[in-house]
Formats: sequence, structure tokens, C-alpha cells
Amino acid sequence: MNRTLPVRRCSCREGDGLDDIIASIGPKIRELRQQKGLSLQQLAQRSGVSAAAIHKIERNGMVPTITTLMKLAGALNRSVAYLIEEQEQEDRPAVLIRAADRRPVFTSKGGLELRGISGPYGRFFMAGAVATVEPGADSGPKRMEHPGEELVYVLSGTLGFEVGGEEYALRRGDALHFRTDRPHRWWNSGSRPVKAVWMALRST
Repeated sequence: MNRTLPVRRCSCREGDGLDDIIASIGPKIRELRQQKGLSLQQLAQRSGVSAAAIHKIERNGMVPTITTLMKLAGALNRSVAYLIEEQEQEDRPAVLIRAADRRPVFTSKGGLELRGISGPYGRFFMAGAVATVEPGADSGPKRMEHPGEELVYVLSGTLGFEVGGEEYALRRGDALHFRTDRPHRWWNSGSRPVKAVWMALRST
């Protein structure tokens, strides 16, 4: 890794900002692991960090050492700086994301592009993105299961979903809200890209 770790600059009470940064590490690691479709044991094998330790870190039951962070970041194809990066406007009650400032959201799914429309991890339980799903793209052969909820609103095209064994065809203006602890998958079998707003509510 060749990125320099950010220097903390804080105008708030001593310790408040540091607590926020520490609290955001676990949710970031859990979200990245789930996006990659990795179990705790699989991430443990990739990183050399025990599954029990990863579970505690994700639930904010343990503060990881810098060595542990380096191992987990490498296994998740992220920099340590990403896991501890301080977000701007962290003391404000709302975060404004301009259309031109939407950041790419990492996804391991081919043919899926996500641009973030939500605030930083750690401060919020909800995450959202504008999604572009290319023709022929899908979530993979294995149905996904993880805690939380998702809400998908289609802007254009037709997006297929299967949730709990039932199939849905979402067209322009349609929305699907479902619990993600049920087996689910998605696909675009059409001839043009699908545009959608994709919201996710992570579990605590």
C-alpha cells in the first residue's frame, strides 16, 4: 500500500471524531464482505484473521490493530485509508450529494455500475446508489442471503428479480421492497441497460 494515512483534524470535542471513525470501520468491512459474497470463514481464510475476530470487528465489539486492518483491507481489495477515511461534513445533520459528485460504489458483480447517493458508513444505516445494469448481467449463479432490506426503483428498462422463490419483472416506475435474509437474485435479460435507484438498509 502506498497511500498515506489521513491526518486527523478535528474542531469538535476531543475523542468524538475518533469514536465516529472507529464505529464506521466494522460496517464498512461487513458491507464489503457481503458485496463480495464472502462468508466470515472465507474472509478469514483470505486475510489470515480469525472468523471470530472479524465477527467482533464487524459488530464493533473489537477495535482492530493496524496489522489486522492491513490484512482485511488487502483481502477486500481496499486500502487501509478507505477503512478509516474521515468524511467531510461529519458534524452536520445532513449530507448533500450533488449529481456531479456521485462516487463509484465498489461491487464484485460484472455488468453492474453503482454511483452513491447516500452519506458515509458509520453515520447512517441506509445506503443508496444509482445503478446501471448492463444487458446480460446478473447477480451470479448463487442466490444471496444477508441481513437487511433493499428497495429497488426502476427508472428505465426491465429488471428481473427472484425473492424467496418468486419471480418479478420490474419495469419503468415499478419498485420492489424485500428482506434480504430471503434467498434472492437479479438479472437483466433485455437488450438495453437498466437504470434504477437501489437502496439498502443494513442491519445493526
